[in-house]
Amino acid sequence: MVKVNSNYLKLKAGYLFPEISRRVNVFCEANSKADLIRLGIGDVTEPLPEACCRAMKLAIEDMESHKGFHGYGPEQGYLWLRETIAKNDFQSRGCDVSPEEIFISDGSKCDSSNILDILGQGNHIAVTDPVYPVYVDSNVMAGRTGSADSLGQYEGLSYIPLNAENNFEAEIPKKAVDLIYLCFPNNPTGSVASKDQLSKWVDYANEHDALILFDAAYEAFIQDSFIPHSIFEIDGARNCAIEFRSFSKNAGFTGTRCAFTVIPKTLKGKTANGDIVDLWSLWNRRQSTKFNGVSYIVQRGAEAVYSSEGRAQIKELVSFYMKNAEIIRDNLSGSGYTVYGGKHAPYVWIKTPTNIDSWQFFDFLLNKANIVGTPGSGFGAAGEGYFRLSAFNSRKNVEEAMRRISSL
Repeated sequence: MVKVNSNYLKLKAGYLFPEISRRVNVFCEANSKADLIRLGIGDVTEPLPEACCRAMKLAIEDMESHKGFHGYGPEQGYLWLRETIAKNDFQSRGCDVSPEEIFISDGSKCDSSNILDILGQGNHIAVTDPVYPVYVDSNVMAGRTGSADSLGQYEGLSYIPLNAENNFEAEIPKKAVDLIYLCFPNNPTGSVASKDQLSKWVDYANEHDALILFDAAYEAFIQDSFIPHSIFEIDGARNCAIEFRSFSKNAGFTGTRCAFTVIPKTLKGKTANGDIVDLWSLWNRRQSTKFNGVSYIVQRGAEAVYSSEGRAQIKELVSFYMKNAEIIRDNLSGSGYTVYGGKHAPYVWIKTPTNIDSWQFFDFLLNKANIVGTPGSGFGAAGEGYFRLSAFNSRKNVEEAMRRISSL
């Protein structure tokens, strides 16, 4: 009989969002007429920017002719998109990032998992807690952890708590770690990291020959010009960091699928026998072997994000969702809840009422207000006692959801 990857059996009862879906389905079967408002999974609701749609339509027309047809594209992404990204997202902010260091993909969620393909076993891994579940679960699946304890924390991982007591600031580890996952603006807490805070992480990583995996999927929602959008705004980051970016949240590409990862050519790693190699070459080989690239049509749509029209439309989208976040923050605060986040990220992080845990609050909102949110404990042990609401929804739904909560 074929042998399975037993590491999957170490995973907790279920990935957070499938478990939410299971509970919601049970509720809907018993309450078929309930008008659910879903503020759980961070999926966008507004249409794609017109500039992106028009660019993709023109790309489809290209595919109708021999002259414009595109088959397999470069696994790394078309150079014209990589050049556009390098210029607008990095070089314009003083970051030393070249087009060749950018790899186009179908999602930063995929990349943050697939990056483990080029990293060896035995690395000591640090994650924030609460944390985007993919960072932890992908390491469990790859056999890089032991089993989970009663709190759901895995042996072999170092957990860095983010909570109100430390102002949701990730504390530098007291012992050396090799691999560090950072996400700012943070999912799920909505917190941000200042240049000074990120500089401390870069200094630590360079001092200990560690690698930072920096998820900047929500950088477009930063409202303060002094907050860094990229880890590469920090001196020394080219020697210790990989950055993941996505078009999913800023341009609404959750169903269209386009993202990119930045791997500096100066980034080094060590083999089991002590040889020094560059990670860029390893990732390039990995992508060339396992990935056929993002479609020409979608990449043309992503390119349009950086046009003058695209920029204006993206700004409107971001403003729309951030206004939703403001409405959620103000209404919940007015109803007596303690809230965090929602100022530089599309997520509002709520302290659950006294003596109510995260999943109990999930069930309470589902049954009493027909609202779906995300229990904080699903993001890690330090998320217990918190709850996440997403600003990704229509204005009508957000206002109705707040009316329902206020009336409880």
